[in-house]
Amino acid sequence: MEDYKSLFIIIAGLVLFLYALNKLSDHLKELSGDKMKKVLDRFTSNLFTGILTGLIVTILLDSSSAVIIMAIALVNVHAMTFRQAMGVVMGANIGTTISSQIFALNIGEYAALPVAAGFLLMVMHKRKVYRDIGGIIFSFGLIFFGLFTMEEAVEPLRNSNYFMSWMQSLDTTWKGVSTGAFVTLVIQSSSATVGMVIGLASKGLISFAASVSVMLGAELGTCADTLVATIGRKRAAIRTGVFHLTFNLITITLGVIVLSAFTKLVLLISENASIEQKVANAHMLFNALGVIIMIPFVHWLEQLMTKLVPDKSLTVRTRKESIEMAEL
Repeated sequence: MEDYKSLFIIIAGLVLFLYALNKLSDHLKELSGDKMKKVLDRFTSNLFTGILTGLIVTILLDSSSAVIIMAIALVNVHAMTFRQAMGVVMGANIGTTISSQIFALNIGEYAALPVAAGFLLMVMHKRKVYRDIGGIIFSFGLIFFGLFTMEEAVEPLRNSNYFMSWMQSLDTTWKGVSTGAFVTLVIQSSSATVGMVIGLASKGLISFAASVSVMLGAELGTCADTLVATIGRKRAAIRTGVFHLTFNLITITLGVIVLSAFTKLVLLISENASIEQKVANAHMLFNALGVIIMIPFVHWLEQLMTKLVPDKSLTVRTRKESIEMAEL
């Protein structure tokens, strides 16, 4: 019965966390208006400015999916080229790791302060800009309270043999990766998955190696949003979503291959940091290294994406040529 009680509290904390995360993104979008789309359109003249812009806008909006979906929309209306969007996608992958660094601060017990301050701003001011600022502060507080609720709820699960054996099984790399991908696919938030992993690690319920494996899986699961956003779009926009998936698949595969060496590197860099900080550092280092390693291959990836998702006119012409050859 105790296990079910903990599970219900974990679900409640997760729902609160996801709600706060969505509200935070909504308030940030409201505050910025269409400025973020204009920034993406204006400051992505080449790959490197695209990476930097994607990174900064993701930090400001606290959502890599939102930024990549905006890039897909801009590519769809020819306001951005596919090559520019590739930079934005890569930058967004780095920008999303800032949230894990914030989660690692472990300030959930003080969440009542921003919740109260944000609520007062929302109800006391008539000007929309102040209500949005209040909503941002309020949402930040709810995010940390949701994480804190989940962290406290998992503590009693130490006594559950089933739960502990399942946690230990995540040390198997591919099981950790598949679990991270599945959880992210279900809850539609890689930030929530990483946040939960940080919470479990802080309670000593999951090993560092397993945390990294689940984090890698979360990077795969987060591609679902952007792939859905390409439905009904033009070929260049679809290419952007497929690039996001391909990029993450390649970097995750490389991460799994060198997982042992990677975890040693993170532990070496992190030194005496807390376990939650080590997980956040692993998230940031993995995504940053992934972008650095893949930059030299961007031209090749662009050609590959064009072959995988060719322009419609090319597809029709190729099909016509095949029919003509068959008739001959």
